Amino acid sequence: MSNDLAFELRLKHWRHAFHRHPETGFEEFDTAEQVASILASLGLEVHRGIGGTGLVASLTVGDGPGVIGLRADMDALNITEQAHQRPHASCNHGKMHACGHDGHMAMVLGAADLLCRERNFNGTVRFVFQPAEEHGRGAKAMMADGLFERFPVDALYGAHNMPGMPAGHIATRPGGIMASEDNFVIHIQGKGTHAARPHMGIDPMVIGAEIVLALQTIVARNVDPSLSAVVSCTEFITDGIRNAIPTHVTIKGDTRSYSPEVQRLLEKRMREISEGICHLHGATCRFEYSHEFAPTVNWAANTEIAVAAARNVVGAQAVNAEVMPMMISEDFGAFLQQVPGNFVFIGNGAEGEAGATPLHNASYDFNDAILATGARYFAEVARVSLPR
Repeated sequence: MSNDLAFELRLKHWRHAFHRHPETGFEEFDTAEQVASILASLGLEVHRGIGGTGLVASLTVGDGPGVIGLRADMDALNITEQAHQRPHASCNHGKMHACGHDGHMAMVLGAADLLCRERNFNGTVRFVFQPAEEHGRGAKAMMADGLFERFPVDALYGAHNMPGMPAGHIATRPGGIMASEDNFVIHIQGKGTHAARPHMGIDPMVIGAEIVLALQTIVARNVDPSLSAVVSCTEFITDGIRNAIPTHVTIKGDTRSYSPEVQRLLEKRMREISEGICHLHGATCRFEYSHEFAPTVNWAANTEIAVAAARNVVGAQAVNAEVMPMMISEDFGAFLQQVPGNFVFIGNGAEGEAGATPLHNASYDFNDAILATGARYFAEVARVSLPR
């Protein structure tokens, strides 16, 4: 068996093992032990329990002072997998790796394997495995636990598979590549009454509907058209029944943007609109707004390194260095507020190809064909960042 084939089979074995036993945020106990065992088998010292279930291992080659980090996320989702024919289908009912973090772990472990064997760089590489990315809490937990004080880095690099992109293609950009996510809850208290006598009450359904429509004017009329923002109402909950106008309505949703200024504008206008419409109708309003994910903003110098590494691995024709930003969110953004770095997308499969099923879909599966590409990309980032 060739070395390349053996390497690819090793990555596939690791990925399938992770996929069979998914664990959600801050509960990745078995996953972390599997990762730690693989890292230890490569001869690396593993530091466990960072920010809960997070872990870090470091590899130093030569006497170079440079230090970079390669990060993978470990958590799964509370989704029941709809692919029982897969031999590696989830064994944990109600949980599955529907976002490909099983593949991300295997790729960074593959990079560790390559770098431990080839040792063709000069400096230190840290392999960072993060819990609770889906919650938007894991990066902050690791940093609060002294991640960068205990394991300082000059830069941190991450990646996410992307269905809809051709398999193995790599895309990134300097600046904002993924948006922030802020969550909101609007509590409206009216006055319930019989559906046949609406004049006796204060109808929070009508008030809520008016608020939902009015919120859509914020992006259109308050946000600079050259900037990106999204306001989405996703839940409308009442305590009414078919023949009774409710007393309470709760509206939930999220907003996406790329800058703190736009985040502040969205929160301010949403609060003013919600409270103003409720006051106009004689209802009361309680408005809640929370910051869940920071925007992921790539550093220019590190993006140049990522692009160079990607071109070395997959060729210039398969690299997009100016990909359009996406309004999805990633916990990696919190790291990039503290240290320089870059985040790339690695194509999981174009439409009509294996790997095109969307993320967070119950039938999704990571494309094993891109595991070696991702591993070699991460290893090449180390070589470009820390040349001999």
